[in-house]
Amino acid sequence: MADIQGTKNIWPIYSKNNVSLTKPKDDTLGKDDFLKILITQLKYQDPMQPMQDRDFIAQMAQFSSVEQMMNMAKEMTYLRHNMGTASSMIGKTIEWSEIAETGQSVRYTGEVSAIVMKEGIQYAQVGDWFVPVEEIETITVASSSSSEGVEPDA
Repeated sequence: MADIQGTKNIWPIYSKNNVSLTKPKDDTLGKDDFLKILITQLKYQDPMQPMQDRDFIAQMAQFSSVEQMMNMAKEMTYLRHNMGTASSMIGKTIEWSEIAETGQSVRYTGEVSAIVMKEGIQYAQVGDWFVPVEEIETITVASSSSSEGVEPDA
């Protein structure tokens, strides 16, 4: 008689228990943990001596502060990542297009000398030009030509 094997032995990677075992453990308390603690505290409070309004308001203010700090930390991480990525363009040659007064698309090329942040938007500085990073079409290793923004030879 043939032995019957369960799928747990054959496909261990797809078990939800194994997924939770492979996730890195995060020892920090987040806003969800803080909210769970607050709800548990409210659930088990003495009905004859409920939480004072000022205590509840103070805890809600702490919850709001925790949430704002976590959001700010996430945004700072995002900003550092973007600045690091954009700064790798310094010294490289970029190409971008702009619409001229005639309505024709004109391609420009130049070497990035700096990354500048203005009003939350990143710009690659090419000579006196400030090119929004999202408008850059091509990035290549810089040649020995000038860093001024010029039209490429046709």
